Amino acid sequence: MSERPRILVVDDERSMREFLEIFFRREGFEVVTASGAPSALVCLENDDVDVVITDMQMPEGSGLDVLHGARELAPEAIVVVITAFATTDSAIEAMKEGAYDYITKPFKVDELRLVVEKALEKKDLFCENQRLKSELRSQARCRSIIGSSAAMQPVFDLIGQVAGTKTNVLVSGESGTGKELVARAIHDQSNRSERPFVAINCGAIPENLLESELFGHIKGAFTGAVQNKEGLFEAAEGGTLFLDEVGELPLALQVKLLRVLQEKTIRRVGGTQDQRVDVRVLSATNRRLEEEVEAARFREDLYYRLNVIQVDLPPLRERIDDLPLLIQNFIDKFSSEFDKPIEGVSEEALNALLEYGFPGNVRELENIVERAVALTRCEMIDVAALPPTVTSARARDGRLRIPPEGVKLESLVEDYERRLLDEALREARGVKKRAAHLLGISFRSFRYRLEKLGLEGG
Repeated sequence: MSERPRILVVDDERSMREFLEIFFRREGFEVVTASGAPSALVCLENDDVDVVITDMQMPEGSGLDVLHGARELAPEAIVVVITAFATTDSAIEAMKEGAYDYITKPFKVDELRLVVEKALEKKDLFCENQRLKSELRSQARCRSIIGSSAAMQPVFDLIGQVAGTKTNVLVSGESGTGKELVARAIHDQSNRSERPFVAINCGAIPENLLESELFGHIKGAFTGAVQNKEGLFEAAEGGTLFLDEVGELPLALQVKLLRVLQEKTIRRVGGTQDQRVDVRVLSATNRRLEEEVEAARFREDLYYRLNVIQVDLPPLRERIDDLPLLIQNFIDKFSSEFDKPIEGVSEEALNALLEYGFPGNVRELENIVERAVALTRCEMIDVAALPPTVTSARARDGRLRIPPEGVKLESLVEDYERRLLDEALREARGVKKRAAHLLGISFRSFRYRLEKLGLEGG
């Protein structure tokens, strides 16, 4: 398909065809014409068309015939109907059959230009949603880990490298970054994938019950132990045990976990017999365990046992390129769950999300999208459906904030430059010289930047 959007003009009046062809070519579009429905269908079958502008009343088939043909031969094309017969019935019929918009003769060229621009925006959004959905399907190899940004590639590579080993892995990252998803992906790609994956949040269970949860207990070991119970190590036999928030383990229990990792045996609470276990241990933390070791809150020997290989998950603010993909994933999830036909997110809402810092990372984004889907009554999530924490983020005091852990300046600058280039191309309808002019740089500089950032078409 050409870089410039292509319009098919269908009208039995030669003068109208020529007028529209000249007008749209001057606007930077490619134009093909047809004198009636039969020749229009041939064009639709043999050519890539973005927008169809068709007269309603023609000797050889009607505009509805062209509309029906476009739905079958070029379903992504947007159809605009023009007619001199301004009746409510014909307008309703065309819209019901799938026309994007309806213009009556005589019309103003500015009106037609605006309709075509809006039609192209809708087509671009449709194509982008299709691309995102296709990319989501390709993520099956890592279950629910969604992302294609440069910041996530080392994570995917490391998952593939360590999955087939028996090595203990420590997944680190801020809360809400998806550490359990990484652990599940490692398990799913390992030779233990047919065996259980068992997860426990070490900070969510009272200290006096945690030992029993991990190692089990025998009847009478403590008040309330009315029968023998297997622990999670036994439940995960042959598979994987995921210790989430492992930094929350009390020191006494750290000693017992270290013994399990060294001896490959467990002893139930109140028991006297050791039992061998074959379990791979993956763990995760949002704490800096090195600092916990220095502060004597975490055993150094256990730290090195758990942290044979470390997978460091970047926060969402460092993988902003993944945001549209994640948003679409959550829209698909919750629109299906709530039985609401929501297709995507508006440009204004997307920009608001792109500028938000997401202190709660992917988990926060999921909650935001769930709320937006619940509140939205149309096909697109608009900025009104976003919470005040997102929409007011820019207006608090206008100051930039650097988080305590700092930022990666070069990565942020590259992300911003990439978004500017994409926006310029969108505004210029794919015409690179026009996009370069919008950015105030030379065409050569524009192409160089596209190539440097690996953008398609560079």
